[in-house]
Amino acid sequence: MSAPVPSAPALRERLVDGAYALGWSVLKHLPEPVARGLFDQLADFTWRKRGKGVRQLERNLSRVHPGAGEERLRELSRAGMRSYLRYWLEAFRLPTWSRARISEVVQAKGLENLTGPMEAGRGVVAALPHMANWDLAGAWIVGQGHPFTTVAERLKPESLFDRFVAYRESLGMEVLPLTGGGGSVIGTLARRLRAGRLVCLVGDRDLSDAGIPVEFFGEQTKVPAGPAALAVRTGAALVPATLWYDGPVMRVEIHPELPVPEEGDQQSKVLAMTQALADVWADGIREHSEDWHMLQKFWLADLGPRRTA
Repeated sequence: MSAPVPSAPALRERLVDGAYALGWSVLKHLPEPVARGLFDQLADFTWRKRGKGVRQLERNLSRVHPGAGEERLRELSRAGMRSYLRYWLEAFRLPTWSRARISEVVQAKGLENLTGPMEAGRGVVAALPHMANWDLAGAWIVGQGHPFTTVAERLKPESLFDRFVAYRESLGMEVLPLTGGGGSVIGTLARRLRAGRLVCLVGDRDLSDAGIPVEFFGEQTKVPAGPAALAVRTGAALVPATLWYDGPVMRVEIHPELPVPEEGDQQSKVLAMTQALADVWADGIREHSEDWHMLQKFWLADLGPRRTA
């Protein structure tokens, strides 16, 4: 009896998983200039094809720079694709980097905004957008002596999700699955924060369809309520961060804590703090928009009635 033929989605999942496995097993052995040149060429090829992701990136960038013409948006999207592929190249090679190498390529400002509250016994929620290389920033934070807990989106196939969890755990992170983990993610994060520990969340994309509305570059979108809700619930400090590439290094700015409003109920406090968080991110994205890796639909006007409701 012949083996069953896999369905198209199952075959696609196998191919994707195989591609990631190949990246983690092979690319780390290439000489760095060769690997970087290869990924720059791949970025430029993808940009020239102007597929759905590139077109959506340009639509998103047009909100960030409303006065930019087509030529300027094309320049930004090309730089954006090179930044995005640089993230993936670094992701495949990062497990082989030493602590010394990570310290050399990351330059940070405002670390005291993280360490100050923790030294006082408070937990910290560090919240950042999809800018530059958030995994590299996490590895750097761990190298500074601050292990942390984060959340991972559950991917298909399961083997790919397991690869990403293993990758991030190898960098020193505690990784909780967003769904299907058999327990309350929010409850676990709250316990970590009440113990005075650090939680890091990439929070500019609503993965649950349960985000809260904010104004972002003059238009409505939704972002997760988790970072602000955890801070209000546990008394942890809510600290925004922004990242960008600057030549061979990556810069990290850890901004001052966002205070909890003195008046209002819990919901209104979460709304106000989430808007404040989005405002800090917007300033960073406006200044370094080529390093904002948002190739998906983001604003409610693009998402359609189901996600807008």
